[in-house]
Parts: sequence; C-alpha cells; structure tokens
Amino acid sequence: MIDTILITLAALALLGVMFEEVLHINKAKITLFFGTLAWMILFISADSPASTDAVNEGLLHNITEISTLWLFLVAAMTFVAYLNRKGLIANMLNLVMPTNISLKKLMLITALFSFCFSSLADNITATLVSIAMVLSLGLPFNQTMRFAVLVVFAVNSGGVSLITGDVTTLMIFMQNKVTITQLFWLLVPSFLAVMVLTGLLSIGMTGKVKIRKTTYATNTIDYVIAGIFLTTIISTLILNVLYAIPPMLTFLAGMAIMFLVANHMGEDDDQDPIMDYIRYIEFDTLLFFLGVLLLVGMLEHIEALHSLLYLYQVFPPLIANYVMGATSALIDNVPLTAALLKANIGMSVSEWMLLTYAVGVGGSLLIIGSAAGIVTMSKVKGLSFARYGKYFLLLLIAYSVGYALVYGVATYIMPGVA
Repeated sequence: MIDTILITLAALALLGVMFEEVLHINKAKITLFFGTLAWMILFISADSPASTDAVNEGLLHNITEISTLWLFLVAAMTFVAYLNRKGLIANMLNLVMPTNISLKKLMLITALFSFCFSSLADNITATLVSIAMVLSLGLPFNQTMRFAVLVVFAVNSGGVSLITGDVTTLMIFMQNKVTITQLFWLLVPSFLAVMVLTGLLSIGMTGKVKIRKTTYATNTIDYVIAGIFLTTIISTLILNVLYAIPPMLTFLAGMAIMFLVANHMGEDDDQDPIMDYIRYIEFDTLLFFLGVLLLVGMLEHIEALHSLLYLYQVFPPLIANYVMGATSALIDNVPLTAALLKANIGMSVSEWMLLTYAVGVGGSLLIIGSAAGIVTMSKVKGLSFARYGKYFLLLLIAYSVGYALVYGVATYIMPGVA
C-alpha cells in the first residue's frame, strides 16, 4: 500500500513538471515538495527500529549522491558564469565564426562542438558552455529551441563511448561487461546519429544569420581563469582515471584556485568580488535536481526500479535494451543501470554495448531525462517540457538510427564479437 502511494507521488511530480505552464508552478517547487514528502512518508511508515535505520541509511546514501552533484554543479556553473559575464565566450565566437553564416552550417558547427566537447568534458560542463554559445548568438526563440534540442542530444551522445564521459558507461565498464577499446566503437554510430538529427532539425531552416561581433574588453586575469577552467577539466579526467578522485572534488579545487589566483593578482576587489559569481548560477536548477534525485532515490529504496527487469524475461535483449534506453528518459539512468548490473542479466558484449548506448542517449528523448536536458531547460527561457516534446519524434528517429548502427557495428564489424 505504501509503495503504491509513493509511486503515485512520483507520478504526480512528473505530471507537475510536464504541465508546469498550465499550473504556473515552478518545477523545482513541485519536485522538491513531492521528493521530501515521499521520504517523510517512508520514515512514518517504518514499523520497527530496523526499518527506520534502513530508511535513514537509504536517505543518507541518496543525500550523498545529491550533494556530490550539487557541489560539482556549483563549481562548474561558477566558472561558466564568470567566463560568460566577462565576455570570453563571445570573444571566442568572434574568432571562429564568420560575420555571416547560414543557419544550416551554424547548426552543423554547433553539433560538432557539443559532441566533441562532451567527449572531453563532463556532460554538465559541456552543456553549460554549448548553451552559453548558442544564447550569445541572439537567435529568435523558435530557432534557439532547435539548437537547444540539438545540444542536449549531441552532448549525451558525445560522452557515451568514453568511461570519463558518462557515468553509466563507467559503471558497465567497471563490471567488465565491455572494454575501453570496444567502447570506442560506439563513437562512429553515436556521431552519425547526431548528424541525422542535425539534418532533421535543419529542414525548413533557410537564410543566414549575422553574428553580432561585440568585442568585450578583457584582462589578463580573465584568460588565466579560462586556463584554470580548461586545466580543471583535463585534471578531472586524468585524476578520476588514475586515482578515482571524484570530479566534484577536482572542480571544487579548481574553483578554489580561481579564487586564490584572483586574490593574488589583485583582481578581487570590492567592486567585483570573485566569489560573487556564485550568485549568478541558477539555484532553481539545483533545487530541481534535488527534488528529482530525492524521488529517484525513493524509488530505488523501495525497489520499484527492479520491476523493469521483468522486461528481459518477456523480450530479447535487443528489444529490451532499446525500451530501457527510452525509459531512462523518465527514470534516472544511473539507478536503472545499477539495477540491471545487480540482476546479472546474461548478455553478449554486443548487447551490453547496445545497453551502454541506450541508457547514455535515451535520456535525450525528454527534457527531464538527462542532466544536459535539465541544465538546458534552466538556461533557455521559455523552454518547457511540452515545447521540447514537440521534437520527440525527431529525437526518437535519431536515437533509433544510432541504436541500429551500434547493433550493426557491434555484431558485424567489430572484431572478436559475434
């Protein structure tokens, strides 16, 4: 009975996000309310000290995951807020962009940048930088929408072939289901899927856009901090692979170095204190993350996600993995992948590669299905669940093409896999 109530609360929260424009209630308020209420009900319904301890342990585990993401986001957003407000991103565009460029070519460049950058950096950082670049172009809202959809899909696709690019990819690799060299074979199918979506979104887009090249005055410290940001991204990848240092810790260290360097170079004055840039990050996004992850943690605690494993008893892995990827647009892909790994489902290497692509890219189908989507929704004013949903069919086509290509590569082309 309690499980049914809790699952209903999660469904109501999802509906609240979907109909945000109708209800006129911010999605962060909705998810935070239902997320905290769900855990309170778990505590109230505990019928023994042992049950209470189990709920408390589950909540602490959930809060640890949330705080890790929160702290990482605070550091990454602070870097991007500084670079954006100082005009470094706009200045960078001035160097690489021509004065006039066709919308189709601009979309291609955006896809390439988002895909490649997310292969080097984490998805959240790649999204923040890519969306900042798009917004700096000053395009009409309907065109900005298309670019935003493309960024979400390209960012999620870019990191799927690297253990440093996506958490679920790392989880599957750590369980010895695939090797690093086998994961590299996902690069081509995922890139081609992004090109398919780029082509679909480019249909009907004609004419050229004039890039407004406003040059911002910058100081030496601005370029130093940009260098610290780039070094922090590279260090995050290296330290995580070599010493398993959490990305959150490396980014907080990078932010601290940014503060100290600014102070040392005499740029941290009362008129523009460096630490004030934390105020420019979107705390409603962080609260939305908090609410969503509390709900997902609750579903994981009551083992509601484990019911999805029955899918593999009904359908072959080829179909089940495809559906599981689409499901990850509604349910966080990390606990979803964890449940599948714990179930120890017997699958071939090619089938595990299909799952890796599916859970890494499937979240792009809905705006709330991935961190990239949630960050984008917070940055692009007017981008809602419903407006993003208008592109669902195009996203599904691109996702399906990528999935089919992964199947072909993993089954017929990749050496050593039958």
